Amino acid sequence: MDANKDIEALIKTLKHSKDSETRAKAAEALEKIGDNRAVEPLIQALQDRDSYVRLRAVLALGALKEGKAVEPIIQVLKGDEEVNVRAGAAWVLGRIGDSSVTVPLINALRDESSQVRLYAAMALGLVGDYRAVTPLRKAMRDKNNNVREAAYEAVKWVADRIEID
Repeated sequence: MDANKDIEALIKTLKHSKDSETRAKAAEALEKIGDNRAVEPLIQALQDRDSYVRLRAVLALGALKEGKAVEPIIQVLKGDEEVNVRAGAAWVLGRIGDSSVTVPLINALRDESSQVRLYAAMALGLVGDYRAVTPLRKAMRDKNNNVREAAYEAVKWVADRIEID
């Protein structure tokens, strides 16, 4: 089977398989292949009824680093019902690294879940936007120790980036 047929078959599986594990594996395979033809189907998969499929779609979109996926991932960060999916979205936005994700990540520092706050803090460190310093300093007083530590490290990362740039 050639690569084009592989991608087409995986996209079809992602869209139409009745089995959620199979859809998730299709998203993971599309991530590994790294072809941007998968972006739109992966964006659609962010609405899947299964949280693991949504998480795999978020991670795949993060690996593809396609600009048009940023806003749908931000929407996942803001409103997905599952903590793991929101945390994955925060991490992916940090890996994308564009300063346009700074404000949504800052807002995620107030998420009810410490896991989401933790990943938002780490992601803000990766982005390196100076606008995150004050919110990260506030997060250094979070009730969760892991969030406090991540915020502290993120402030150091941002400071290092500002000094270099």
